[in-house]
Amino acid sequence: MREKSFQCNESGKAFNCSSLLKKCQIIHLGEKKYKCDICGKVFNQKRYLAYHHRCHTGEKPYKCNQCGKTFSYKSSLVIHKAIHTGEKPHKCNECGKVFNQKAYLASHHRLHTGEKPYKCEECDKVFSR
Repeated sequence: MREKSFQCNESGKAFNCSSLLKKCQIIHLGEKKYKCDICGKVFNQKRYLAYHHRCHTGEKPYKCNQCGKTFSYKSSLVIHKAIHTGEKPHKCNECGKVFNQKAYLASHHRLHTGEKPYKCEECDKVFSR
């Protein structure tokens, strides 16, 4: 195993080659050199541009083996699969209600806290979701 002699001053992460250190540093600098030629959005890594490009092309390379539904992102497929298994790994500590997505739990939790982070620009009314 190679020694990780390239260390990032920002994050403290160490790498065994300078190119990985450079990628880490680009993230911290906010340097975005990969631009979408369709909408102009910019990204700091080429792979993120490739992922983004799918929203323009409609490409959905990830397919559910159970129902055939397709997804643009692997993470979306993973979340979708919980529908078939019934898995709900995210539990509210307040009331015990369970959710299949972390975002749903976060939204639910605002019912307990009373937090209302969303505001209507027209009437200034605030909402929890």
